[in-house]
Amino acid sequence: MLLLERRRTVPSLNGLAREVIACHHERWDGSGYPQGLSGEDIPLAARIVAVADVYDALTSRRAYKDAFSHAEAVKIMLEGKGSHFDPGLIEVFVAVQSQFDAVRETMQEHPLRIVANAAA
Repeated sequence: MLLLERRRTVPSLNGLAREVIACHHERWDGSGYPQGLSGEDIPLAARIVAVADVYDALTSRRAYKDAFSHAEAVKIMLEGKGSHFDPGLIEVFVAVQSQFDAVRETMQEHPLRIVANAAA
């Protein structure tokens, strides 16, 4: 019942969330999935989340890999400019990369602090 109530009170989030979920694995060059969308046919929100998602995946330890450093992750993401990622968004990412690194460091040191700040 709570889920239905949320849908009624925040209808635009439902559409935005759906776009992000459906399209954040699409690639700028059309080689992504599930629809093979390319360029600006990929919703902007999904393109933004793709940048954040890949950065997080690269800089986080997983059962199958160690975390890459911030510098390594930036290098890998720059290699994907124009193929995996929207070139303009990668330029923005580079301009604010120190903020990504600061959030990453804070999450590693105090994972609950970010969650608490987000709720405030």
